[in-house]
Amino acid sequence: MDPERYDRTRPPYPGALVERIIATSPGTDFLDVGTGTGIAARQFQAAGCTVLGVEPDARLASFARRTGVKVEVAPFEAWDPAGREFDAVVAGHAWHFVDPVAGAARAARVLRPGGRLAAFWHLGQPPREVAEAFAAAWQRVVPGSPVNFRARPGQADRNAAAFTAKSAGGIREAGGFSHPEQWRYDWERTCTRDEWLEELPASGALTPLPPDKLAEVLAGTGAAIDALGGSVTMTYATVAVTAVRIGAAWRGRRRGQG
Repeated sequence: MDPERYDRTRPPYPGALVERIIATSPGTDFLDVGTGTGIAARQFQAAGCTVLGVEPDARLASFARRTGVKVEVAPFEAWDPAGREFDAVVAGHAWHFVDPVAGAARAARVLRPGGRLAAFWHLGQPPREVAEAFAAAWQRVVPGSPVNFRARPGQADRNAAAFTAKSAGGIREAGGFSHPEQWRYDWERTCTRDEWLEELPASGALTPLPPDKLAEVLAGTGAAIDALGGSVTMTYATVAVTAVRIGAAWRGRRRGQG
């Protein structure tokens, strides 16, 4: 992955989501899990939060630091909080890389009473014509690939359901949290042909392709965008799974009432 391209082309998270997480957290000390290049971390910082990132990839962590994000390098499940506590643990497009139960248990350990865990993802879908052109170019370049990029109606919703079910299940199994909630924000983003073709190589599926094969995939996709007038409107759903830390604080209140 090219960190600069990824950071430049990936869309930010909806401002309404950022504001809602902050408004429903007890304070502004945030831990960003899988901070990557720092896209989400910088949004929370701009909204007035103090953010610490945890990122297993040293190269991505280095990039995020250059953009003003404080980052520690470690897988979240093995990261040592050293007694620190936070008002929110967030993860933008990263929680699927974390063990859902161990990750939730680690989050519960570092959250203050009432602290919020929020894992969220972008799920985007281009117009059918662009998706089909990309899939056809992919099959020409990587014949027999098990990865199927053909347009499938409702796939974004199915992906959202898979992400949220796995994450919510991990939160419930780990314990110490309120019942997980699901938040969703639907929006659109229009890109020029050049903007879209610059973003595509940041996709994990395309990163292993040699330059000539990558150029072939992009050319086939670009032709479809040209046929649509030179721009493409992506439909996005940003989905979040979130819960509030109750655990020890709740048990303590129960004991006090007894």
